[in-house]
Amino acid sequence: MSFPAIETAQSPVEKYREYLSSSGKPTRFTGPQRTLIEHIFAKHDHFDPEHLYDELKETGLPVSKATVYRTLKKLVEAGLLRRLEVGDRTFYEHDYGYPQHEHLVCERCRKMIEFQHPGIEEALREVAARHGFHATGHTLHIRGICAECVRARAAKRRLDLI
Repeated sequence: MSFPAIETAQSPVEKYREYLSSSGKPTRFTGPQRTLIEHIFAKHDHFDPEHLYDELKETGLPVSKATVYRTLKKLVEAGLLRRLEVGDRTFYEHDYGYPQHEHLVCERCRKMIEFQHPGIEEALREVAARHGFHATGHTLHIRGICAECVRARAAKRRLDLI
């Protein structure tokens, strides 16, 4: 399931430029950074840096591996991307212009299923309030086996009985 984007006042490129200018550090905005941001925000997908670099290379977009890693770090700092650590793997997804959601993560095929449930949001607000905690965000990953992998495993077991 993929959720529709939320309308934002600024494009991701504009938001990133604003972040760079307000960071207080001398940082320039380069053509490869623009290319990378436009590519990432052209579709919503979970991705890892290596897959992103390979994808850019295949499409002929001139971005170095170092630029990919440096820019991803800055995009997280700028609030444009969310870094997801699932087991020993690191993924990224849109944070800017995309609603809060949770993930079901298949431990076999590694598929990530996005979902929302108002009860989770309500429970988290209640827990934070009970502890006088001001939550600024959260990440929830539920590990398990997806329906397709469960069916494939069941079919294999039936074949083993023959």
